[in-house]
Amino acid sequence: MDRFEALRLFTRIVELGSFTRAAAVLDLPRATATHAIKELEARLGVRLLERTTRQVRPTLDGQAYYERCMHVLAELDDAESALRSLASNPRGSLRLDLHGTHATGIILPRINEFRARYPHIDLVISSGDRLVDLVREGIDCVVRSGNPRDSSLIAKRLATMPEVVCASPEYLQNFGTPRHPDDLSAHQAVGFFASNRDLRYPFELTVDGQLREYQLSSWISVNDAACYTAAALRGCGLIQLPRHGVETYLRDGRLIDVLSEFASPGVPVSVLYPQHRQLSPRVRVFVDWVSGVFADKFGGSAAVA
Repeated sequence: MDRFEALRLFTRIVELGSFTRAAAVLDLPRATATHAIKELEARLGVRLLERTTRQVRPTLDGQAYYERCMHVLAELDDAESALRSLASNPRGSLRLDLHGTHATGIILPRINEFRARYPHIDLVISSGDRLVDLVREGIDCVVRSGNPRDSSLIAKRLATMPEVVCASPEYLQNFGTPRHPDDLSAHQAVGFFASNRDLRYPFELTVDGQLREYQLSSWISVNDAACYTAAALRGCGLIQLPRHGVETYLRDGRLIDVLSEFASPGVPVSVLYPQHRQLSPRVRVFVDWVSGVFADKFGGSAAVA
């Protein structure tokens, strides 16, 4: 039995004048209650209770200890009540860093729902493709695509976003339409690279049940999602990216889906936060809310990483 439970037991025994009744109220075996009080008295080095055949009464030391216990337990109850209230109605500032397309295409269109549910949380949102140092920059959590590499962060998988390979009608008119992934060697892509390291991303497609990578040549490379799409719209090459980001262009014909019969692996997206923020009510309610937003958007693809 932990120390606070022992204090609760002791105060109940004093108030009810009985080990048996106190044990029954707390749903404990009487032997457990007796053993817990013996341990408590041994730890304190004093006798707390006088036991007779009819009644249990506190000693002088026991009465003084009872009064202190009541004060401690009242403070604990107040603290727990305050935390329960904070957990159900959190308040304060929540600093987020969101990838541009996640922010503008998925999260911000529904952010008024978050505000309506948690009216006492103020949001501070930075946006971009760069990696951020959450602890150093004081950011509570981020939403990012790809597989998390920082093992010091807690990551929750929000979804796996379906991908598409596409290009503008102008590009396809000039270079032809690839019918098989092996045709990609004769095509150009808009290159995409990570801004913090010299890493270029290949196209990935499933052929004969196996995932294969295809490195395409390119005369233009970017490190920003908006620039990636803009370059494709101008006929600069093929691109592979989450479908939701170009759905409008696919519908109006400004981009054309190609190689659709060859499955792309999809892009995982996760919410990440430092370990010391795990129990923050503000972080917890945002993670729960944004998990629902991505589940609504991508259906059953959401999962915990």
